[in-house]
Amino acid sequence: MTCNPQIAEGWHGKLNLVYADRQGKTQLIYNHQQAPLKVQRPFYPEGGICHSVILHTAGGMVGGDRLSSNIHLQPQTQALITTAAASKIYRSNGLQARQTIQMQVDTGACLEWLPQETILFNDAIYRQDLRVELATGGSWLGWEITRFGRSARGEKFLQGEWRSHTEIWQKDVPLWIDRQYLPGSEDIFHSPHGLAGKPIVGSLVWVGGTVSAEILEKTRSLWGGEGEAGVCRLQHGLLCRYRGASTSEVRNWFIDVWQLLRVSFLNRGNCIPRVWQV
Repeated sequence: MTCNPQIAEGWHGKLNLVYADRQGKTQLIYNHQQAPLKVQRPFYPEGGICHSVILHTAGGMVGGDRLSSNIHLQPQTQALITTAAASKIYRSNGLQARQTIQMQVDTGACLEWLPQETILFNDAIYRQDLRVELATGGSWLGWEITRFGRSARGEKFLQGEWRSHTEIWQKDVPLWIDRQYLPGSEDIFHSPHGLAGKPIVGSLVWVGGTVSAEILEKTRSLWGGEGEAGVCRLQHGLLCRYRGASTSEVRNWFIDVWQLLRVSFLNRGNCIPRVWQV
């Protein structure tokens, strides 16, 4: 009987993307990919802004899987990156599934990192580390939406573990560091200091400019849902948090906030990635 070492050790998907400005149009000039990660051919619904869609061809992650992505935006580039579908983290075999994302955003560049939601099956063990190196004059907007358990089936996240570490640095100075940890248990699921019985949490972070009191109030006024939401200013940006039971609720709110920030800071209009509309 033979054993496939790739299956025994898990997949290690890799993605290395480099974007450059070519006469006012952002182009993907380097693309190295290793299954199960893949990026679609870029498209340009907004002129010079490059839209990229990342695919995970295996459909989901299991214990032992690794995903590693390096994304570099050279000076004056403008890119929006999303994913083709929700990410699924399956029940673990005792090993951790892990994703590591390194981003470099150079002077005058702007990266909009807008992945679709992550779904953690009960008993999943998952860690994500995201680090952004942001040059002076660069900007970064990103969000993370996580569903704990396949709640449509009545499943709760009562076993397993979730860790999410996000760091944004500029010239060796931390602008934003956020480390979240949630162990699966009945108590944590229902605790007001945990999920409070709500299966979905979300964070949206904008770093790249001073947010005025007016923008802060406009952001808060966009919220009208049934879940819990909060908005606060960062030293160089804005933070939104969500805890609730509806993916569409948090997603629609985040989209509204994103579009407001686009108009206020990036001189861009509304443009929803076409993959979301399928």
